[in-house]
Amino acid sequence: MNKEHTADAAAAARHARYGRLPERIRFEEMTEGVEAEPSGAVRASYDPEAAWKYYSCLALDLGL
Repeated sequence: MNKEHTADAAAAARHARYGRLPERIRFEEMTEGVEAEPSGAVRASYDPEAAWKYYSCLALDLGL
């Protein structure tokens, strides 16, 4: 009988802690609008002098 009482107390504690779902979060609270920077295109521009820094070739890496 004592074991049954302990199981009921544990079940009651679980139900008190996890017995209901948390409050619903609205979609508006999950998103945030941020202005885009107009200078983003300037940073992504092509620079032919520095293009070799980002070139990757397995044959060149192996020295072939």
